[in-house]
Amino acid sequence: MSRTRLTRAVLDEQRAELGLDPHTGDDEPRSLRRTAFDTVLAAYDAGVTEPAKPVVKGAVRFLLDRLAELAPGRSVEVRVPPHAAVQCIDGPHHTRGTPPNVVEMDAITWISLATNRLSWADALESGKVRASGSRADLSAHLPLPLD
Repeated sequence: MSRTRLTRAVLDEQRAELGLDPHTGDDEPRSLRRTAFDTVLAAYDAGVTEPAKPVVKGAVRFLLDRLAELAPGRSVEVRVPPHAAVQCIDGPHHTRGTPPNVVEMDAITWISLATNRLSWADALESGKVRASGSRADLSAHLPLPLD
């Protein structure tokens, strides 16, 4: 399995394939991840169902970081395997083992939820999201404001 990191070169290669301008920001992770997010949205809009894995991972991390920033805490763990996970939402938290409140989904579902392309209710009903625990409801935090 390839462990290619998100770099300007990887990002610009994906952007070139989509006919997009190269990344103009700095090489800091947040800047690269924000551009990765924009790139993944452009890829999905263009019908590219499998953008480069490092670009998808960057987009997922950008959105999970944004969720943790907007809903700080450690009562819910949101997982998007194999890309990333974050703890968020204020309330009681766990210290060992599997947390009692877990939300798990794939990358496309997470990106779709965060950008209002998919509703929380529809994601749950279709089985695209697995949520366990009394606090494992992200509907109050979605879609994510991105600015």
